[in-house]
Amino acid sequence: MAPIVLIALGGSLGAITRYGLSTYVLSTVNSVFPWGTLVVNLSGSLLIGVCIEFFDQIIVPTNLRSLITIGFLGAYTTFSTYSLETINLLRDGEFRLAGVNILASNILSLVLLVAGIYVSRLAIKILS
Repeated sequence: MAPIVLIALGGSLGAITRYGLSTYVLSTVNSVFPWGTLVVNLSGSLLIGVCIEFFDQIIVPTNLRSLITIGFLGAYTTFSTYSLETINLLRDGEFRLAGVNILASNILSLVLLVAGIYVSRLAIKILS
């Protein structure tokens, strides 16, 4: 099977799993805090850590690795990829770059989200 098809299959399964788990968690807690997203992001980070170490220890076909890491976990949560890339920078001794990645990813994501809200509001106002 073509790698792109496997990635798409993994992605669809990851997205469905994310939705299901997040919805389940939110239905079991009565809180404003986004527990569903937190559970998905933390479990995705745990899963990618398990997979990467497992893949390093045994021979796993590239297509299966892609289905699981790029497809499933990529759609399940991009936070897992961010976490892995940050840890890889730390493993490589790139402490400054890891710090930049942490700060830039968190702070700039929030800033750009707010910017997107304001751009949308402005566009709606102009188009109205």
